[in-house]
Amino acid sequence: MSLAISREAFLLWFDTEERLFTPWRRIFAVGIAGALLASAAAQASAWQGFPTQAAAAGAAARVMTDEVGRAVSVPAEVRRVVTLAPNLTEIIYALGLEDRLAGDTNYCETPSAAKLKPHVGDPQDPSLEAIVALHPDLVLATTSINRVATADALKRLGIPVYTSNPRTVRGILDSIARMADLMGATAQGTALVGRLQARLDALQARLKDEPRVNVLFVVWVDPLGTVGQNTFIADALRWAGARSVIQSKQNYPRVSFEEVVRLEPDYIVLTADHEGAEKSDGASLRARPGWSQIRAVEQGHVAVVGDEWDRPSPGLIDGIEQLARELHPDAFAAKTAIMSSTAMECACVR
Repeated sequence: MSLAISREAFLLWFDTEERLFTPWRRIFAVGIAGALLASAAAQASAWQGFPTQAAAAGAAARVMTDEVGRAVSVPAEVRRVVTLAPNLTEIIYALGLEDRLAGDTNYCETPSAAKLKPHVGDPQDPSLEAIVALHPDLVLATTSINRVATADALKRLGIPVYTSNPRTVRGILDSIARMADLMGATAQGTALVGRLQARLDALQARLKDEPRVNVLFVVWVDPLGTVGQNTFIADALRWAGARSVIQSKQNYPRVSFEEVVRLEPDYIVLTADHEGAEKSDGASLRARPGWSQIRAVEQGHVAVVGDEWDRPSPGLIDGIEQLARELHPDAFAAKTAIMSSTAMECACVR
């Protein structure tokens, strides 16, 4: 799987506010939209009436409302789950429910064990036949990458689909708790969310006296794209003691070098799957046309973060902590110095 394709698809593909991020996507989207809708309809028609496990358990179902306002009839006992996005697969494993994961997508690679699960195709156009063959009690989808047409087709087949739509870090935690409850794992969800929230609270305690660092989070290098204010990435930046210099209502807007130069971000933040991003001194960016105009690049203020920043999942908390350490080293150094001094005093007393 191409890292470039998976990253672009997950963050930008069908964003409701920025569907046409590049001219290529405009052409491609128009060309495939009709074909994919027809494909979903054809698969649904072919499999209409196929006895699914969820449909058979309909008498014992409970009706829930998912995160896009759809009513979902979920069996009282969920034993088999299919996930349609990498972040959802990661959540299943973080909850310790991997034994219930009947299948996932070609993009699901975290943790590595997820690659061994049966795959149902790509998140944008999964095989309905493959999903039905796995007899799921529940399918988990997300607005980040999945299509409404897929959820509609599965619903017509009698397969319940719960769609998540987190736009903030707290929203991610709430989504985890709701999905855990759906799967009858409320205790596991409460425990996981509690651990993640405790880490966030501890981080905020460290950063409470630190000024926020103005950053440009690079979603895409060419053309230059970043994050808007209403995305989980922008909110994650705030938890890391940073703020995006781009104030846009679009989820993933394009920006010009001239605009970035004018805004003067303190740091450029990009993920390691960008070409040359492993050179955190900014040398690779300076070699690109236009980037040398940006003061942060000239000063070597380039923070390279992991691909967990691409996914609204538990791993994002790791990414937030990592970035906070890089942007606010003094906050962590001061804490370490205090702990070392206290340890030495205790040793002297003994």
